[in-house]
Amino acid sequence: MDTTLDRPALVLFSGGQDSTTCLFWAKARFARVEALGFDYGQKHRVELEQAALIAERAGAPFEVMDIRGTLRGSALTEHDRDVSAAHERAPELPASFVPGRNALFLTLAASRAFTRGITDLVGGMCQTDYSGYPDCRRDFIDAMETALSRALPAEVRIHTPLMHLTKAETWKLAADLGVLEVVRELSHTDYNGDRSTWNEWGYGKLDNPASLLRAKGYEEAKAKGWL
Repeated sequence: MDTTLDRPALVLFSGGQDSTTCLFWAKARFARVEALGFDYGQKHRVELEQAALIAERAGAPFEVMDIRGTLRGSALTEHDRDVSAAHERAPELPASFVPGRNALFLTLAASRAFTRGITDLVGGMCQTDYSGYPDCRRDFIDAMETALSRALPAEVRIHTPLMHLTKAETWKLAADLGVLEVVRELSHTDYNGDRSTWNEWGYGKLDNPASLLRAKGYEEAKAKGWL
């Protein structure tokens, strides 16, 4: 992975655990870091409010792109659906799968980045602990990297520092970067948008896959003495 410090980078930033860790990973490697979030009508929209707080803490300019109504077919966009159920169109996937989300996000991010002289994108996609999402696999990212580089007069690089990490290892990375408390206190993962319940691993309830995965990873990292 290229870690040259004299280039800027744009982080696809939701305000969740993974993208928060990636934001600070990018801060440690690139000369300048900007962050881009997406309001797509997600059930846990509170993540964008947390993203603004985290970006301010990181000293990274943060913009939210309003694309509400663009993405459909998910329990995250149809709020009456159960996020813990199976996806109605693809039962092998969870209901939280948003069809085409990362393809759209990466395309929009590459376009916005290019206008700002940025060709390095950073995303929190992970195929080790991912919830079955096909658009979180590295072969998809490689395909998008190739496609975007052909669509623009520039070589687009998509960095995925968490791609082969378990959730426990992602917690360790946050600790190694010195931002464990930022991730615990400020980032938001709970799919139901709950920030009323505080746990050692952060805010949320264990009634949705995202919080369960976050909590399990935290306990594993803690048991290994990483935190």
